[in-house]
Amino acid sequence: MSTAVRRTATTPEPTLDATPTVTRQAPRVPARGPAVIPVRRGRHTVRAAGLIAAVTLLGVIVLLSIAVGAKAMPLTDVWSGLLHRDAAEYAVVHRMRLPRTLLGLLAGAALGVAGAVMQALTRNPLADPGLLGINAGASAAVATAAAFLGVTAVGGYVWFALAGAAIVTALVYTVGGGRGATPARLALAGAALNATLYSYVSAVMLLDTASLDRMRFWTVGSLASADTATVQRVLPFILVGLLVALGAARPLNALALGDDAARALGARPVLIRAAVIVAVTLLCGAATAACGPIVFVGLLVPHLVRALTGPDLRWLLPYCAVLAPALLLGADVLGRVLGRPGELQVGMVTAVLGGPLFLWLVTRAKVAHP
Repeated sequence: MSTAVRRTATTPEPTLDATPTVTRQAPRVPARGPAVIPVRRGRHTVRAAGLIAAVTLLGVIVLLSIAVGAKAMPLTDVWSGLLHRDAAEYAVVHRMRLPRTLLGLLAGAALGVAGAVMQALTRNPLADPGLLGINAGASAAVATAAAFLGVTAVGGYVWFALAGAAIVTALVYTVGGGRGATPARLALAGAALNATLYSYVSAVMLLDTASLDRMRFWTVGSLASADTATVQRVLPFILVGLLVALGAARPLNALALGDDAARALGARPVLIRAAVIVAVTLLCGAATAACGPIVFVGLLVPHLVRALTGPDLRWLLPYCAVLAPALLLGADVLGRVLGRPGELQVGMVTAVLGGPLFLWLVTRAKVAHP
């Protein structure tokens, strides 16, 4: 009995606290949730601040576009012509510079947004509004109207340009496979029609001297012929196109994951592609009719913006709608200054500036896949 008692005293029963190696503790998971929220908020803050800065830059360039022209004019005279109807400078400011600035805003936003959605739709970083032949269709229709129907006013060009853009869109969609169209087939069909139609435009202009004289500035790309009537005619088409494109931003984000993933997220790839093509038709048709085919704006601006916003179209499209007109108006102002006492057309300036700048982006590996 004493032995049993002695053993009990010297060898106590093992407890849970005495055997920590047996205890299984749950693995500690780092609290990632609170750390993600500040990062996302910080990213949104940077993007929002960048957009505000872009709007400010656009406002400065708009003021320069109104104040600077081929003819030097003091700022006090420009201000007087802007506010007072009886001022001597009123006609210059309100009938020439102000409509030209407004048209540059509309055309720049149209080309920038069209380029961004085209790159997203085709998943091609080299896509621009002319990839699907839409600009070429508008140009071919305008050349036909000028050469064979005697149309000389921009008001008449608008309807022919939209009709040409719509016909080419239908052709590209049909040749590209209809409801089963893929980005690659759409791009190939558009490239073929683009080459064919621009060859037709060149032939028409070379064979008809009168058409060449009427369209030589238009084919280069110019804002010089802008007036209030032109702005009023293209405004509804560009506004509708911008609204459709901005509304398709979220579905296009889903489509970037592939058709199957987009369907799983509730998107309809066929409907999305159709809506985007309609938007690009309206944007490119109206901008091309008013200004002519202007290059590099729709190609270059999305790449510059994507370095800040990433591929998210909900941020990319608003940035393009602000920075593309800033680029177009800035090139127009530069052409007026460099070409004094005349001026260089904006299409020439964007081509000269856009080529080296795009090559710089390529060499720095900044051209990312949309």
